[in-house]
Amino acid sequence: MMLQKDYNEKVYAGVLGKVIGVYAGKPFEGWEYDKIEKDLGEITDYVHTSERYKKAVGNYYPIVAVDDDISGTFTFIRALEDHGITEDISPEDIGNTWLNYLIEDKSVLWWGGMGHSTEHTAFLRLKSGIPAPQSGSKELNGKVVSEQIGAQIFIDGWGMVCPGDPEKASEFAKKAGSVSHDGEAVYGAQVVAAMEALAFIEEDTNKILDESVKLIPESSIIYQMIADIRDWHAGDDEWRDTFKKIKGKYGYDKYGGVCHIVPNHGLIINSILHADDDFSEAIKIVNTSGWDTDCNSGNVGCYMGIKLGLEGIDGSEDSYDWRGPVADRIYMPTADGGRGISDCVTEANMISRMGRILNDEEVPIIKNGAKFNFDYPGSLQGFTVDLELTTSECEISNCAGNSRDGDRSLEFKGGKGVNVITSPVFIPTNEEFNMGYGLHVTPKIYSGQKISAGVMASKDNGSVVSFCLVYKYYGQDDELVCEYGEKVTADPGQTVDLSLKVKQHNGRPVCQVGLLFEGEPSTVYLDFLTWDGEPDYIFDGEELVGKDWGQNRGKMYQHSWINSLNCGEAIFYYSRINLTQNEGPGLVLTGSRDWKNYYVEADMAPHLAKAVGVCARVQGLKRYYSLQLVDKSKLQIIKMFNQESVLASVDFDWEFDNVYQIRLDVKDNKLTGSINGEVLIEGDDSDFEDGGIALVLNEGRSFTNNVKVQGI
Repeated sequence: MMLQKDYNEKVYAGVLGKVIGVYAGKPFEGWEYDKIEKDLGEITDYVHTSERYKKAVGNYYPIVAVDDDISGTFTFIRALEDHGITEDISPEDIGNTWLNYLIEDKSVLWWGGMGHSTEHTAFLRLKSGIPAPQSGSKELNGKVVSEQIGAQIFIDGWGMVCPGDPEKASEFAKKAGSVSHDGEAVYGAQVVAAMEALAFIEEDTNKILDESVKLIPESSIIYQMIADIRDWHAGDDEWRDTFKKIKGKYGYDKYGGVCHIVPNHGLIINSILHADDDFSEAIKIVNTSGWDTDCNSGNVGCYMGIKLGLEGIDGSEDSYDWRGPVADRIYMPTADGGRGISDCVTEANMISRMGRILNDEEVPIIKNGAKFNFDYPGSLQGFTVDLELTTSECEISNCAGNSRDGDRSLEFKGGKGVNVITSPVFIPTNEEFNMGYGLHVTPKIYSGQKISAGVMASKDNGSVVSFCLVYKYYGQDDELVCEYGEKVTADPGQTVDLSLKVKQHNGRPVCQVGLLFEGEPSTVYLDFLTWDGEPDYIFDGEELVGKDWGQNRGKMYQHSWINSLNCGEAIFYYSRINLTQNEGPGLVLTGSRDWKNYYVEADMAPHLAKAVGVCARVQGLKRYYSLQLVDKSKLQIIKMFNQESVLASVDFDWEFDNVYQIRLDVKDNKLTGSINGEVLIEGDDSDFEDGGIALVLNEGRSFTNNVKVQGI
């Protein structure tokens, strides 16, 4: 199928709409319509920092927050990326994606327990060896558990990779939904995915609904409810009238469980029909209606974003600004920590890339693959004015032109003095714990890597301006420390290239990156900003913590490692990384998918262990290479790809409580293992080309004082 010229931009609008919808509905998730009307009124803006919201709940709420609806949507679609981007992907493949990226009891899902949280129930089935679709079946989990809302809330990505192809979108949705759900829940997910696929090419909402409901059984409740709502909508002048009828016939009192699919799906259909192609109106209706507001609003926002495009989200000059407070920012805590701090452009490009490959279309490389490229109208990719460093009035916006290899750039207007904009690449200040869901991520940039940018001075500037790159990292007491690149001057109309190599900060994480310019009032254009290169990373526990008990050397370096161990003990104790794992292999991870050819080395002292070692090219909990001391008698290079396989093995006697310097080199397809400086084992494999590092422990306890990662 030939894709539309604006396919990529439509995907970005869908991702943006999804994120806006989730954020808009998050602070009052689960509220009833009557309470929302009484305490908040119609939802026409982000109520998070409003006085009416504070009066109702006693505090404010962050607009940009961790949420399962966002994390799950943009994580589970990666099953395609990880399994060859093919229509033949299976439910079992998608279930394995769950096991790879989810950190049990910590990330993405609501971990409410077996039989309470549908997704947690399905995860436990998968973990015990029951593959999808049996993991989500009503035969195993019961009708009530299997028909909650979750299949629908995570489904948008599957619709966006199938533009104009509702049948394919519905089939993908059936496979993805069946990992955790069954019956009506899967039917609802199929309808949403099909509607989103059709929204790329069809303007008539009724035609979209006609084609979408053909893909589910006519005997299903979802099918019957949609027919009822369409009939009611045709006769009702006001959305509240239809809402009351939905509540009366399909309300929460009719269905069991915590959050059933049927009532909430009804609110989605009602808002889309009554909004009459008005993005803000749809967000207002679906959120004012109550129940699972962030989930429903996310699906509505995605659909409306695709259908109406960026202009529909932006509305008129008098419309509410849904995009500004968000600035594209997304948090996605998973076991692939380097993807955790993200933005709508990055996720949209991932989805559109997969959609293009599925449709045998060329994948454009925007601005040579720059991480921040600003090539969609209005995109900011997390950049905001840095109020701590800026000494004048300044503002940023996306604009057309002023780019060497693209169509757009970030316009940065500043007054006399210092002007700075930054974007987060790790946990922002004071946001380690983000209102209910943990922010388990790793930095995107590490010591040894090079930051690069292209910048242009406006031809209308009245004088020379001075530029430099800047990054911030968490210092000894978690204070923000700034590092600046070499300053470069530019005449009006001149384009300059900037670069800055990240210094060695001994494991203290880089958290923000940006651009500084100073001089007379001027306008500059940030064409792109990116980073590359292998890391030169050192973790020295004694230097970080100090030799004396009671010294406070900050906590943020600890948050730059993700703990997936199943023992509840803290992993950082005095100057050591302590590993305690009760059952099976467990990882403590850092790094990113930018790392390719490097070595990882650590001193490891197994106190009790079935196996212990280091991992490279880590892409989650079920995708990595490792060098492990095994069963007190072996040294093995192991590949974890859903399950372990031994690539190479040699005899090696080792003892508890001895310290071993363990090193694994990965260079192209070659893997080399060393103990105490001596090369002892080699292997070859080509499945994983990139990824971070980890310490691995299988059933026992070990500790580490030093970790080193360096490019080769």
